[in-house]
Amino acid sequence: MFLQIIEEEDATGEVAEIYEKQRAQLGFVMEAAKCFTARPDLLPIYTAFSDRIRAGFSLGLREWRLITLIAAKHIPSTYCSHVYSRQLTDDLGSKDAVLAVQRDFRAAGLSDKDVAMLAYAEKIVRDASRISPADIERLRQVGFSDRQICDIALCASFRCFVSRFFDAMGAGTEAAFLDEDEEFRTTMSVGRPL
Repeated sequence: MFLQIIEEEDATGEVAEIYEKQRAQLGFVMEAAKCFTARPDLLPIYTAFSDRIRAGFSLGLREWRLITLIAAKHIPSTYCSHVYSRQLTDDLGSKDAVLAVQRDFRAAGLSDKDVAMLAYAEKIVRDASRISPADIERLRQVGFSDRQICDIALCASFRCFVSRFFDAMGAGTEAAFLDEDEEFRTTMSVGRPL
């Protein structure tokens, strides 16, 4: 981490509660959470906002992870790419399937609906000012509701903010998210080297 943060042994109040919740879920506290403690007043706000977006997300967890993986690739965020690729392995059934999506989601054997969703997310991350009514109409044609389209945009845009913040703070990828396969690690290292 580049800036001074609150370490686990020094955490009190809401920061300690958030750290404890992560430790209970993951066995450790993520660098992502620690980043916000350079401004400790923001960690509870960030956590609540993140939880709220995910709780109301009208698509599945698999879709959240797919959107995030594609967003992380283009931001580029090694940290988020590793975290979400690890989680997607179970969703997609294999590391090879995750690698295929990472390399070219349009040729990875995904459904037309998934491809449209990821194309929209990719366009948001690359240059959201280029989104047009035609992009929205394509999403509606494959079956997305306006709420779902909003949620795709929220997920991709949220990732732009947090991934860039994590990199700016110097967050490093936790060992638990690093795959033992060198090809997989290399492919998912899209930004800052490990």
